[in-house]
Amino acid sequence: MKITFISDTHNKHKHLTSKAYNNILGEGDVLVHAGDCTSMGKSHEIYDFLNWLSDVPYKHKVFIAGNHDFGFEMMDDIDQGYKDKGVHYLFDSSVTIDGVKFYGSPWQPWFYDWAFNLPRNGVEIEQKWNEIPSDTDVLITHGPAYGLLDATPSGQRVGCELLYKKVVQVKPKIHVSGHIHHSYGEKYFNETTFLNASVLNEQYQHQNKPISLEFDVTDKQIVEYYV
Repeated sequence: MKITFISDTHNKHKHLTSKAYNNILGEGDVLVHAGDCTSMGKSHEIYDFLNWLSDVPYKHKVFIAGNHDFGFEMMDDIDQGYKDKGVHYLFDSSVTIDGVKFYGSPWQPWFYDWAFNLPRNGVEIEQKWNEIPSDTDVLITHGPAYGLLDATPSGQRVGCELLYKKVVQVKPKIHVSGHIHHSYGEKYFNETTFLNASVLNEQYQHQNKPISLEFDVTDKQIVEYYV
């Protein structure tokens, strides 16, 4: 299974499939977007993204909302027409594709009262993380776990401590997030490959490539990275 990960496109998703950017998104089996598909979550932004996502050449498209995606706070689901085109919207929920279980959640510790914010280290956010199934293979959260690809340009660690505890317990094969554009990259820790798939930099300019990999659906292991 070829899986490609992106995050934090902030209305600039079409760049990834444009000739000017050499269609760097490519094609594959599963495309995962870890939130912040819009700038302010307005209805026209959401539907522009969903229309684009429906047409990208991936068999399955899995995404969650992020702290910029206010409109999704008022949406229980997406239209059936998008689902018919292989789009899976995860909101504290999962989808299993060819035996691989993807679980997605948009929450993150309070951040200037943006969307999907909950008090840091509070009971509410702990309850959200406790819903993560123990058999999750690919965990998708907008915010990172504490200490793992969560450093701001000043070096401050802003990931979620309670999410870290849960991820260490569950040990998904892959945990992808975004939110902190500065910490794009990959890190392996405690049997989990952590990815920050933010494609934009701190100035909201395209800088980082989508992260693509080959995943063995039988052994549940990463086989190869694509550059």
